[in-house]
Amino acid sequence: MQGPAAAKTSAPLPKNAYFGESHLHTAYSLDAYIGGARLTPDGAYRFAKGEMVEVSGQRFRLKRPLDWAAVTDHAEYIGEMYSTLVPGAPGHNQPLIQQLRALQTYEERENWFLEMVVKSNRGSTPSHPPFYAGEATERSGWQEILAATERHYSPGRFTTIPAYEWSAAPGGGNLHRNVFFRDMNVPDKVMSYIDINRETGLWAWFQGLERQGMRVLAIPHNSNASKGTMFAATKPDGAPIDSAYADLRSHFEPLIEMMQIKGNSEVHRAFWGADEFAGFENADSIQDYSGRTFSKGNFVRDGVIQGLAQEQRLGVNPFKYGFVGGTDSHNGTPGNTAEDNFMAGSHGAADGTVARRRDGEVGGWIKGRDLNPGALTGVWAAANTRGAIWDAMQRRETFATSGTRLKVRFFAGWSYPRDLDERRDMVELAYRQGVPMGGDLPAAKGRGAGSPTFLVWALKDPDGAHLDRIQIIKGWVDAQGNTHERIHDVAWAGQRSPGADGRVPAIGSTVDLKRASYTNSLGAPVLAATWRDPNFDPSVRALYYVRVLEIPTPRWSTYDAVRAGLPLLQGVPATVQERAWSSPIWLAPAPQRS
Repeated sequence: MQGPAAAKTSAPLPKNAYFGESHLHTAYSLDAYIGGARLTPDGAYRFAKGEMVEVSGQRFRLKRPLDWAAVTDHAEYIGEMYSTLVPGAPGHNQPLIQQLRALQTYEERENWFLEMVVKSNRGSTPSHPPFYAGEATERSGWQEILAATERHYSPGRFTTIPAYEWSAAPGGGNLHRNVFFRDMNVPDKVMSYIDINRETGLWAWFQGLERQGMRVLAIPHNSNASKGTMFAATKPDGAPIDSAYADLRSHFEPLIEMMQIKGNSEVHRAFWGADEFAGFENADSIQDYSGRTFSKGNFVRDGVIQGLAQEQRLGVNPFKYGFVGGTDSHNGTPGNTAEDNFMAGSHGAADGTVARRRDGEVGGWIKGRDLNPGALTGVWAAANTRGAIWDAMQRRETFATSGTRLKVRFFAGWSYPRDLDERRDMVELAYRQGVPMGGDLPAAKGRGAGSPTFLVWALKDPDGAHLDRIQIIKGWVDAQGNTHERIHDVAWAGQRSPGADGRVPAIGSTVDLKRASYTNSLGAPVLAATWRDPNFDPSVRALYYVRVLEIPTPRWSTYDAVRAGLPLLQGVPATVQERAWSSPIWLAPAPQRS
C-alpha cells in the first residue's frame, strides 16, 4: 500500500492556489465552548465567506474571504456538546450541562476545562464525563456538523470539507490528527480518542472505511508538543517501526501541519543555531505544561529527514509529509491569520483581551504572548471543489503559509531549460518535464551525476509585504544512515550578494514600531529562479523543500500595544518575517551499476 506519488497525471493541470483553513473549532468542541465559543459550524462558515460575526463581545470579519474551509471539531465529547447546544436533545437539562451553560467567569471556565477535559483527555485511558447521554448523541452531533458543511458548499466559489479532529494525547504528548473526507460518503459516527487509543488503531479504522468506498486522510499537528512521539522510531507497543507500519502511515497521512496558533513546528532556534530564521514563533512556553520539553525530534524538518533514513532501512518512508497550515482557533473564526486582526485572540476568554494576551495563558498549553494568529494552507488544484482540493492534499501539492497569502511554486526536472523561470509556458513545461511539490522525481537515466534543475517561484500577497528571499532546504541520508541538511539562498530581492559563508545579508526593515506600520520600499513583489544543487550526489536519498520569507512587518503584539497605548512586550519580537513552506520533492538514489 504505497502512498501516492505526484509525478505525472492525466488530470487537469492545477492552475490556481486556493487558500483555506484546515484546523478550526466551534462551540461543538467542549474546550472551545468552555472558553466562550458560541459560533457553531454555520457561523464559522459564514465567517470564512466574509460575513461579520461576534466573538468575545467584539464584532469583526475576515479582510478577505477564504476559498475553502474545514471545521475540525473534537470527536471527543461531540455528543456532550449536542446535548448542551440543542434544546430537547437527550441530556439537555442534566444538572452538569445546565452548569456548563451557566459558566460566566474565566476562573469558572478554566476549572471546568481542567476537570472535564484535561484530567481525562491527557491521560492514557480517556473516558466520557458524567453528563454523557449515550452514543446516539455522538451520531446526532456529527450529523449537525455535516449538515452545516453541506449547506455552505458552493462548488467553484466556496468549498467545505467534512472533517473532524481525533485528539489523542497519551501522557500529555500531542498526537492529534485532523481527519478529512473526500466527499459526503462518511461514517455515521466518528472515532475519538476515547474509542481508539493510538494512531495505529485509527489507521485500521480508516482501512475499514476504504473497504466501504470512503476516501479519508489524516493530518497530524503540533509535533512541537508531542514529547518526541510524533516522529518516534518505535511503534506504540515499543517495537521498532516496520514496513507495514510505515506503509499505513504514508498511505493515510500524506500531510503534516507546519504551523498554527500554538507555534511553528518547522524548526526551533535551540536546535538549529546555524539557521538564521529558526527563531520564528517558537512558542517556548509550551514547555511549561505537561512536561512538553522540546527536543529536535519534535520538529518537522528533522522528522521528514528522519523519514529518509527509515526509508533506506525499510523501503518505505513513514514520514513522507507535505506541508499545510491551520489556525486551531477555538473561536470558530477560520483563517483569521492577519497580525492586525487578532483582537479577539484564539481561545475565547483565555486570550480575548489585550491584557490576557499580554499576561495570561491558554490553560494547560501556552502563555498568551507566545501565541500567534495561525497559518493557512495553499492548495494547487484544478478547481475549487471538494474532490479537486482533497486530491491535491492527498498528492501533497500543498504549501503552508504563516498567515499571509503569498503563493509559491516548486518543481524539479532533469531536462528543464535554464531560463524556465522566464518563460511564458513555465508552468505547463514544468509539469510536462518534471514533478511539482509533493512529488517524487525518478532517478535520471543515462544523464550522469549532474543535478536536476529546480524551479522556484513566489508571488507576494497582493495585500501584504514584499518578498525578501527564497531558500531551498535540502535533507539527505548517507550510506551509513546518518542524516544531513543544508540551506541555500536561491533568489532574493535587491542588490545584495552572498558573503563568504554563502549567506545573503539581511534585507533590513521599514517597520515603524511607534505606529505599527511598514512600507514596501524594500523587497520584491515576485521572485523566481532555476537552481541546481552544487553538491548533488545521485547515490544518496534526498528531499528538497522551499521556504519563502517576506520583509519584516509588525507582530500582532505590536499592533496590540500601539492600539492600547502600552509599551511593547519585553521578551518577544516586535516584528516578524512571515513565510511560506512548500511541500518537499523527494529523490531516490540512482540504481547502482553492476
